[in-house]
This record gives sequence, structure tokens and C-alpha cells, in this order.
Amino acid sequence: MTEEMKQVEVQSFKTGDKVQGTVTKIEEKQVFVDIAGSKVDGIIPISELSSLHIDKASDVVSVGDELSLVVTKVEDDLLVLSKRKLDAEKAWVELREKMAANETIEAEVKDVVKGGLVVDLGVRGFVPASLVEDYYVEDFSDYKGKTLSFKIVELDEEKNRLILSHRAVIEEEKEEKKKQLLERIEPGQVIEGKVQRITSFGAFVDIGGVDGLVHISQLSHEHVEKPEDVISEGQTVQVKVLSVDRDNGRISLSVKETLPGPWTNIAEKAPVGSVLEGVVKRLVSYGAFVEVFPGVEGLVHISQISNKHIGTPHEVLKEGQEVKVKVLDVNEEEHRLSLSMKELEEKEEMSKIDFQLPEESKGFQLGEVIGDKLKDLK
Repeated sequence: MTEEMKQVEVQSFKTGDKVQGTVTKIEEKQVFVDIAGSKVDGIIPISELSSLHIDKASDVVSVGDELSLVVTKVEDDLLVLSKRKLDAEKAWVELREKMAANETIEAEVKDVVKGGLVVDLGVRGFVPASLVEDYYVEDFSDYKGKTLSFKIVELDEEKNRLILSHRAVIEEEKEEKKKQLLERIEPGQVIEGKVQRITSFGAFVDIGGVDGLVHISQLSHEHVEKPEDVISEGQTVQVKVLSVDRDNGRISLSVKETLPGPWTNIAEKAPVGSVLEGVVKRLVSYGAFVEVFPGVEGLVHISQISNKHIGTPHEVLKEGQEVKVKVLDVNEEEHRLSLSMKELEEKEEMSKIDFQLPEESKGFQLGEVIGDKLKDLK
């Protein structure tokens, strides 16, 4: 082909024409292509290969690749072409449609930059750090090369601005899971969950993509000052569903209800005749309630408080006082425990009696000694 014929053919193209080209040669900063149905040479500068910054042309194309291109400049004997502009033109149309339909888009993370992630969707898409996950991520370095799903949150073709969110996809999925779970979950069910968050008033437990609240009062049979004293983030726990508020999407859970109660096997822990230490919790007219195990209170009837006659328990006891008690009776089913302080008092008094026999010369009899001591007890 003569130079004149070549120039004539070149002149038959104009800026904006769309052509098909086959990659014939790749240099570091540019790519050569054959234009389909023409003898005209085409060249693609590296800046026109992709919407993203690339260091080498070979990173995005290979010899033999067939490309859709647009003419950006007509020179004397060749055409300057762009793959990036044509890709972007198509991409903006598709992206507008996907955004209008609220579609989810999948894309590979091409780069990690300050403030977020970069993806290539025919145009450069940016994912701000706050829109990557629904939790704080300190280091995004291992996200490069990952394929994630996104929602378009902002699209401005004039400013070449495309903002994406992976967090929106996660939240949408969670909302759908929550809706499904709320439809099938019922009070009374026992479910395995994972502690997600601890607050001053309790813990939030994930029971399958949905968080339910275990109030601090439902963490243990014992009194809990701080939730972190009995539970930790990441811990797997069994929880019982207490209530489900489908209208407001709230689930109340209990760890306590899945644990053995404080009265379980109480007859083994406090057999009749055993001596226990406890704390006076309440004083009433007919006696004192003493806590001998966390959540287990027994009654010391007023007649079992002291050997001495007393009008009210307040005469000899006060709330918070530590005392020793003897178990008189146990009823696990009715959660009743009968205790006595008097029997321990009598035992202690009897132990003080000096059974040492006096010298025979003094003429005392054993019965006389015991009799005198017994008089003292009255």
C-alpha cells in the first residue's frame, strides 16, 4: 500500500468512530493493533487502556486480544485509539441501569489506597473505608485481589465519580436474614449463638445473622455487676428465646435460663444435718432468710435463731451478717430450705461443759456437775 493510499484510508476515519482491533504488538507504554477491515495501523497509549493506573501495558492486554476501541485522533498514517473511553461509555449506561434497579455488582478489588478500595467496572469505582464492612477494619491490605459484591451509592458521570458500598450489601443480607428469622423463631426455643458485643446493660448475641439482647439480669443466676465478668466477646453460648417483637425487630434472650438453677441438686449440696455458712439477706417477723449458696436462701425460723427467748429476729441479727446454720430440712421441688442457728448454739454450749471429774476427796458426783451446768443453760 502506497503512502498516498494509506493517507486516503486514514482520512476516511474520524474522531469518535468505533472500531474493532486485534493486538499485534505490546510495548511498555503503548499497544499496536490491526484495525478490522482496514490496512490502517492503530496505536493505544497506555493511559487509554484502562480506567485505572497501570505500570505496563502487558498487565491488561495480550497479543491476539480483540478489542472494541474508539478513535480519539487521526494522524497522517495511523489512528490513535482508546479502549478506556469506549469501556467507560458502555459502563456508565450499564451502571445507571443497575443503580436504578438497586442491583448488586460483583467486582475484584484492584488496589488498596489511602481511605479505601479501588475496583474496575469499566470506570474507576471507589469504596470508602467506612463502606467496606459493617465493622471497623484497621488494615485493608489483604483485600486486594478479593472479589466482593457492591451497591452503587453515588454515580456522577460528569465528574467521573462512582462510589460503591460493600457494607450496604452486608446490611441488606442481614436485614433479609433477620426478617426470615423473626418469622420462624418462637419464645422458648434454645439456640446456639455467638457474643458480638458487650454493653453496660447486657450482651448482644448473634443467633444466625440476627442479634438478640441478653439483659444483664439474664446472664447468670448470680448477681452480675459487669457483663464482662461472666461473658466475653466471641464466646459461643446457649440462649433461650424469651420474647420476639416482630414489629420492632427485637429479640430478648437468656443465658441464665439454659444453666442449671441454683436449687438443682440442692439436697446433695446441702444435706440434712450439714453445717453451712451464709449471709442474712432478709429479716421478717417470723424469722431470717439466709443465703447459703448464690440464689439459694433458707429460712431460720424465729424459734431456731437462739436458745434465749426473743421477740423479733432483729434483737440478735442484722441484714448482711455472716452466720453459721445447720440444715434441718430440704425440699428441692418447692425450693425450701429449713435452717437452724439454735442447734449449733446448743452444741457449742455443750462443748464448753467441763466433764473433768473432780477429785474423789471433794465428794462431788458426775450428776451434780452436769446438773449445775444444765442449770446455767436455762
